[in-house]
Amino acid sequence: MQDERIIDLFFERSEEAILALEQKYGKLCRQISANILGDSGAVEECLNDSWLGVWNVIPPQKPRHLGSFVCRIVRNLSLKRYRRDSAQKRNSQFDTALEELQDCLQGGFSAERQLEQKELVKSIEGFLDSLSKENRVIFLRRYWFSDSYEAIAKRTGRSEKAISVRLVRLREKLRTYLIERGMLE
Repeated sequence: MQDERIIDLFFERSEEAILALEQKYGKLCRQISANILGDSGAVEECLNDSWLGVWNVIPPQKPRHLGSFVCRIVRNLSLKRYRRDSAQKRNSQFDTALEELQDCLQGGFSAERQLEQKELVKSIEGFLDSLSKENRVIFLRRYWFSDSYEAIAKRTGRSEKAISVRLVRLREKLRTYLIERGMLE
């Protein structure tokens, strides 16, 4: 079913909208949540909360890109659940991905500077626009979707070692990019 039709079903307040959303984006959303949470029970709860969240915001909102809209809701709810559940335990795949990116940003990035979020987002979007399609996919699969090196390697047809090296270079390139724009020292 086309995204526009699914959105129309939400505006009609038809329960079929949730079923269509689950059918079209369920697998992707499940993967995003599982990469963050790692627990299938928590993933299912998060997905149910996400479907309810979409139901509550459409209408009045009418997203231009339904897939991105839904994935963002799932990711945000998964992160919220992760933070709540991980006070005393650690999810190595997700934590490792965050630590990799944090190492890239360490140094001049401090709470005292309180960079405007919009400026940082704009800079990162500019960085992503400067990358080749393959590098952008690798970067986003790791740091937005929280995919493992193995999953990215399978998706791109590269070895895990090649993905690891590529990500190191991309993080350094991001760091240089942000320094050049005055976002880091």
